[in-house]
Amino acid sequence: MIATELAILAAEPAGSINTEGIVTFFASNIAPILLAVLGVIFIGRASRGEISKVLTSSAIAIVGLAFIAGAATLFFVGESIIDLIFN
Repeated sequence: MIATELAILAAEPAGSINTEGIVTFFASNIAPILLAVLGVIFIGRASRGEISKVLTSSAIAIVGLAFIAGAATLFFVGESIIDLIFN
């Protein structure tokens, strides 16, 4: 009975997830909205005279965007890098 339960758990999934569609949706819809919200927050802080906080937050946001861009690059180029390493 345990062997049949394991065989059922190890079966191939019926469908697949469109990861490229998810990444495209995030990049085209969610990211611009988040950047706009950050811009409004930064402008609000700058108008109150909190320039040092704005500069610190801007630097953190730029570093975060660099990490996101690096992750997206690895997502799209990762397969060719793996093929290059292991072939």
